Amino acid sequence: MSKTKNSVAADLDTPTDLAPDAVEKISAAVNVVLADSFALYLKTKNFHWHISGRHFRDYHLLLDEQGEQIFDTTDDLAERVRKIGGTTIRSIGQIAKLQTIKDSDETFVPPREMLRELMEDNKKLIANMRKAHEIADKGNDSATTSILENFIDQAERRTWFLFEATRQEGGNEA
Repeated sequence: MSKTKNSVAADLDTPTDLAPDAVEKISAAVNVVLADSFALYLKTKNFHWHISGRHFRDYHLLLDEQGEQIFDTTDDLAERVRKIGGTTIRSIGQIAKLQTIKDSDETFVPPREMLRELMEDNKKLIANMRKAHEIADKGNDSATTSILENFIDQAERRTWFLFEATRQEGGNEA
């Protein structure tokens, strides 16, 4: 027995005092952040698995730590959307439609380029989190803004660490 679209929406309707328009806009913005978080997580793990070179151990451990931190944000983001009555990502296909972070399917990427690419991707994630924060703030959703503020801080730290790891040391490539 299939349900109509309206009955499914009613089944998933979560009570909130936020305006329906705000819920829709906040959910859409957070879902982009969620899609980018999954894309960045997978790219970070890809680079973690394929890093090489003289700083292998340090970079391998750094990317493992960062990947774990990124993945840990996904449940909070998705559950926040549901708490306010929105719907969230349901498939890899939907992630692919929403993500703004590009995948990396290259056979080999030099370590420094991996770190630089991840640094830029974290900056893109931060920009999208700031957009979502602005939308949530306009919708009077202080809980979403608070979550995003913490995740922005984490992403800024990841960006800083990646930047420092790619700096030149006495003319030698890091």
